[in-house]
Amino acid sequence: MLIEVPLDSKGGLDAKIVAMESAACWGLITFEEGVVKNIEYWEKREDINDFVDYAIVAKQGEPIWPMMEESIFVLVAEEGMPLAEVMERFKFKELHEASF
Repeated sequence: MLIEVPLDSKGGLDAKIVAMESAACWGLITFEEGVVKNIEYWEKREDINDFVDYAIVAKQGEPIWPMMEESIFVLVAEEGMPLAEVMERFKFKELHEASF
């Protein structure tokens, strides 16, 4: 499955999730069998052409309509959380569904 996340850097699992408007890049994570298999980096979310299953954003109230229109299920983590922890919480279904 593919998961997109706004990040502060291309720092792998040490990168931190940030608000969409302040993202230095977007991580496109290949997540299989409970493990991060690969992370690709994109300058803009709009450049990602793959079918994305989930998006994880940093806080409630983010502009997620484009994701919803693409049938991407959106979850919310905590701003500043390292990607490793975000993915651990995703794995154990500890992230909340985004609301408006």
